[in-house]
Amino acid sequence: MSESVAAAPSPAPSPTLGEARDWTGSRWFLVAVLVTLGVGWGSTQSLGKMATATGHQPFGLIFWQLLVGALVLGAVSLVRGRGMVFTRPALVFYVVIAVIGTLIPNATFYASVVHLPAGIMSILISTVPFLAFPMALALGLDRFSVGRLAGLALGLVGVALIASPGAGGAVSLGWLMVAMVGPLFYAIEANYVARGGTAGMDAVQAMFGVSVVGTVMAAPIAYGTGQWVDPFPMGRAEWALVASSAVHALVYASYVWLASKAGSVFASQTAYLVTGSGVLWAMVLLGERFQPIVWLALVVMLAGVALVQPRDKAQTA
Repeated sequence: MSESVAAAPSPAPSPTLGEARDWTGSRWFLVAVLVTLGVGWGSTQSLGKMATATGHQPFGLIFWQLLVGALVLGAVSLVRGRGMVFTRPALVFYVVIAVIGTLIPNATFYASVVHLPAGIMSILISTVPFLAFPMALALGLDRFSVGRLAGLALGLVGVALIASPGAGGAVSLGWLMVAMVGPLFYAIEANYVARGGTAGMDAVQAMFGVSVVGTVMAAPIAYGTGQWVDPFPMGRAEWALVASSAVHALVYASYVWLASKAGSVFASQTAYLVTGSGVLWAMVLLGERFQPIVWLALVVMLAGVALVQPRDKAQTA
């Protein structure tokens, strides 16, 4: 609901509206939203792989992904009555996050997902908290704990299992390292935001601005490197890109709502569902199948995530 609508005088809510408000705050409804977000977000890895099926190059895909995201978040911002902020700190934030949170990690994702199973990519995304933790310690943003160190060790074991010969030969060590660049930069992004904040913006405002600025930055890169993508006529790959971009933007906005409604610790449990459902989506949409050692890696890494996750209820998402 936008601020203008919320501020307008109106008669007292009817029992039906009151019941609806209670219902949206009920635990079962919040759990249903959590599951929906996790399952939806988990599909984006497989959809991203489908988008590369016709040979589309990374920066061409990134441009359209950001444009679709900007349109979706722009519509959400219009409904909320909160648009982009154009202060100097906000503009710096847009540029920095567009580079370290979108352009670099998405470029390495689209490059590596061509050579790696989407299910493996879904498991690797769970390494973000493992990578963010030691960075936070070095920056003085977090405190050492034996439990979280154990979680970090489990994360490393999980990656080692995926890279092992027993994974069925589906994983190239070189492309696995390229795929890890994305989680590394997401971890850098997380600590950048934790340390410097979002320049006074809420999360949807911030990501709307990042999407707009990222679109402007990605266009000349795509043209200059010969990676421009003409999406017409729309085929399976192009629709997969649109679906992935729209799902990501909508799920992100919903995640922000869930964090504000139920707390960031509750909302952060989405990480488990994204990883698990990402593997299942890869099996359903792409027909991928995995060796037992990959399933073991999934269990080990999810256990590691459980240990690494911050417990402070005030911790931002």
